Amino acid sequence: MLELSTYGEVHKMTNEYKEKIVNLATGEETWRDYTDEEIAKAEVAKAEVQARAEAQAQTEAKRQTAHAKLAALGLTAEDLKALRL
Repeated sequence: MLELSTYGEVHKMTNEYKEKIVNLATGEETWRDYTDEEIAKAEVAKAEVQARAEAQAQTEAKRQTAHAKLAALGLTAEDLKALRL
């Protein structure tokens, strides 16, 4: 029997982690609850993704601030490209 499993689905109303399992031969869909270990792993992964996104946003904000300061000193966009900034 061929089955397809999708991880990482969170029920929007109850905030419960579920795994959707689809039998590819019949198209039947079943759901099972995550184990405590799977929930813990999912929460860690979610926190890591959020931390990376926040770090990237901070880096971009700092880059834009630096560009604005350099522009205030008279550097053009071409100058910044030449400096690889």
